[in-house]
Order: sequence, then C-alpha cells, then structure tokens
Amino acid sequence: MKLATTTGDYSLYPCSQTEALVHIRGAGFRYADYNFGTDYARRDGVYGAEFEKHIDSVNETAAKTGIKLVQAHSPMGKPLEDDGTFLADTLRCIDACGKMGIPNVVVHSGYTRGITREETFRRNREFFMPLLERAEKYGLNVLVENFNRMCIDGMYWIDNAPDLLALIEYVDHPLFHAVWDAGHGNLQEMPQDEALRLLGGHVKALHIQDNAGDTDSHLVPFLGTLNLDSVINGLTDIGYAGYFTFEVGAFFAPESKRRAYERDKRLAKAPIELRDAFERYLYELGRCVLEKYGLFEE
Repeated sequence: MKLATTTGDYSLYPCSQTEALVHIRGAGFRYADYNFGTDYARRDGVYGAEFEKHIDSVNETAAKTGIKLVQAHSPMGKPLEDDGTFLADTLRCIDACGKMGIPNVVVHSGYTRGITREETFRRNREFFMPLLERAEKYGLNVLVENFNRMCIDGMYWIDNAPDLLALIEYVDHPLFHAVWDAGHGNLQEMPQDEALRLLGGHVKALHIQDNAGDTDSHLVPFLGTLNLDSVINGLTDIGYAGYFTFEVGAFFAPESKRRAYERDKRLAKAPIELRDAFERYLYELGRCVLEKYGLFEE
C-alpha cells in the first residue's frame, strides 16, 4: 500500500498548490490528494481566471518533482440548498481531475434541516447525477464520504457505513463509490473493520486521521483513540487496492485560535519549517504502520 497526503496540509500558509506539492514530495510522499477546498477558499487555482494555465502548472510540477496525484477533494458546500452555483463549482473539479489525470474525487453528500432520510437520498441523487454524467467523460470515480457525527435536531446526514452503503446503492452508478474517513468512523460505535467489510469493494480511497471519539479533531494517528489494527485488518479483508491517504489538519492550531499579541507576530503561526518537519514525521509514521503489516510500497 502506498502513502499519500493532501495539499491541504499547507492551506494555512501563503503557498500555492504547486508549492504544496513540492513540500509534500520533499517530506517523502510520492502520492498526493489535491485539495480543491483551498482553491475554493482563495478563489484561485482552478477557480481563478487562468484555469488551463493552472492545470498545466500542476501537471508540470507533479512531473518535475516525481509526485502523482491519486485523489482529490471537492469543496464543502450546501448542495441541497443550491441555486446551481455550487453544482457548477463541483463540475469544475470534475473537469480539473480529468485534465490532471486524477482517478478519484471526493464529493460530500448534502443535508438540510427538516427533510426525511428518503428525501435526503432523493435530493442527493439529483445532485450527484450531473457530476457522474460528467465523470463518465474521464472514467473518474466520484466518492461519497461518511460524515463526522453530529447531533442536531431536525437534521439527518450520512455519517455511518450502513447509510453510506444505502446511498451508494440508491444512486446506483458504476462510478459512484466510497471514501472511508477513519476519523469520522471513530466517532461511531461500529468497529472500523466491520464498517469496511460492509462497504467492501466500494471503498476506493481513505482519509486517515484520529480523534478522541468525541469530536472531529483530525489529529495524527496515535494521538487519539482510533484503532489502526482494526482499520488495517478491515482493509486487508476487503482486498483494498488504493492509497493510505492522510487527512491530518490539526497538528498546529491556526493563528485565529491563539492568544493575540499585536506587538510581534513572528510566531503567531507555526513556521513553515516546522510544518515541513511534521510532514516528514507523518511520512515516517505511515511507513512504520504499513511495514508492521508488510504492506508498505514505495
């Protein structure tokens, strides 16, 4: 199994997505997840004025540095409360993946207050079908994710393996499958291996992150209660052939969470050199985990 991480690891720093790829490759990773959410927040990259030029830049950087983009994550939004704008933005991700040769893109399902499970499924199918029709052009898998668990009265969303499988079967399209977020799964009672066996061959990608079982913290594995033995055994049981992809965003707290000090801000944000050091550690952690099971591949 091969290790990957996300360009979102560097979203808090003023570096481009292509620069993030260089940092990731420098840490040892040969495979990456392109985070469209960064472009969406900044309104640059694939959402900027020079779409084709950006695609060419990403492809050139990937080739030059020796890193392969193996999956991507579309922006978060409210697809069930959309006027068509968010659908168009997500279709842009589909086209970008096609042009960058990315085989899998994660798209979150939608939810809204006051509708039933059945209506949630129906309206999600209406949202996903245009994406899947566009994905057919590229042979691109559209992957729906298990949400983190939240409890809000009058709100239903898909946060567990049985419901995730039910949605996949309801949409019923050969390019519609699952990404399993192990951290989100850790917020549920169902063991990871059981959840993975239930989803089976639909699991085409992973988000590996940890938490204490109470909130979606996106911690480094072993800093929370996630049982990686359960995850690895589940992946082995289903013959998982994808990448072991990290989605660890919370090693350093953002500047907005830190006590303010206006006189000097040199350390208000963790220096990028420390992020690079952590990225190297993350790669070594992943390699150690996979080597314990004889699964590590360069």
